[in-house]
Amino acid sequence: MSQDEKRAPQPGERWRAPYATDPAASRGRLIPEPGSPTRSPFQRDRDRIIHSTAFRRLKHKTQVFVHHEGDHYRTRLTHTLEVSQIARALARALGLDEDLAEALALSHDLGHTCFGHTGEDALDACMADFGGFDHNAQALRIVTRLERRYAGFDGLNLAWETLEGLVKHNGPLLGPGAHGEDIPAAIREYDAINPLDLARYAGPEAQAAALADDIAYDSHDLDDGLRAGLFELADLAEVPFLAGLLNEIAALHPGLESSRVIHELARRVITRFVEDVIGESGRRLAALAPQSVEDIRGAAGPVVAFSPAMAAADADIKRFLFARMYRHPGVIDVRRRAARIVEDLFRAFRADPSRMPEEWRAGLEGASEPKVARRVADYIAGMTDTYAALAHRRLYAETPDLHWTPPSRGLPLAEP
Repeated sequence: MSQDEKRAPQPGERWRAPYATDPAASRGRLIPEPGSPTRSPFQRDRDRIIHSTAFRRLKHKTQVFVHHEGDHYRTRLTHTLEVSQIARALARALGLDEDLAEALALSHDLGHTCFGHTGEDALDACMADFGGFDHNAQALRIVTRLERRYAGFDGLNLAWETLEGLVKHNGPLLGPGAHGEDIPAAIREYDAINPLDLARYAGPEAQAAALADDIAYDSHDLDDGLRAGLFELADLAEVPFLAGLLNEIAALHPGLESSRVIHELARRVITRFVEDVIGESGRRLAALAPQSVEDIRGAAGPVVAFSPAMAAADADIKRFLFARMYRHPGVIDVRRRAARIVEDLFRAFRADPSRMPEEWRAGLEGASEPKVARRVADYIAGMTDTYAALAHRRLYAETPDLHWTPPSRGLPLAEP
């Protein structure tokens, strides 16, 4: 009998490949806890993430458009749910632990600020003299320190494998061309307490979650941008991969109305990318022949990946979106106004921390400048778009107006 056959099944366990992350072999939690009789460690982590305050706040955090521009544009929460669905699909096809992949997908954006990447850029500039701001490091701070719900510990006390994947889903943080001083302080500090093997790749579930993030971005930003009127279907001819899909749709469904073409395009983007990842990852796994997750962590490159052709298509889509959507004059104008809100809030709270709620200003009397600045950054990073605007109105006589109506050409955002 093999070791796997001898091992008692875990709660909710499914078939896993030998290279999958095994919850029964988890390295455990920083603060030991009794195991659950009904859930694996990674199922438990997923549930803790879903019930966290930071996860609920994603509902009112910007993806690209601020929340009041339309009821059907993506927010951080809807993006996160789409990433989760794709990550589970990849994990299932590759024989990975679906619960760990889902937990990593659900937690990957917890550290994002209000107003999307605009808020992160503004907060990073404000924190330039105090270690900067990085949303991935902030997610680690949230799940290890800032969530305060449990009687026995701060944070969520997640399993080692979940923390490893959260920090390293985009690849090793140490190695050729990487240096310790480039790693955000929050990650360095936690790694000193609970080493996360920063020089090696994360497990395959984290790699799957990272690609699911890319796939979701490509699909839903094309969908949102088209429905908002920032570009038209004809403009997608600039991207050969998308042009091919549109030709396919036109051949199968001639004369199809624009709103349905957009949906058909979005679903085909997801399908083609997912199928490509499954095929390319299968080839890489066959070549590596890993016998355990440690073989994947020690590999010379990622094992879950796009093929070269699909990686090029992904890059083409992102270049198109950068030029036509993220750098659209209307979007840029709102971004400038949103950045001013973040900058003003940081300036006000840093000058007078007593303006923050009691739980955020506690312990700052006589504190060093870096400590005050980091606490202010933590407070602002947790704000939703709505809360940040309201906080600005309480402090300043004039608050930038973030309303902007995208130049929609009459395309319905969704069915009533």
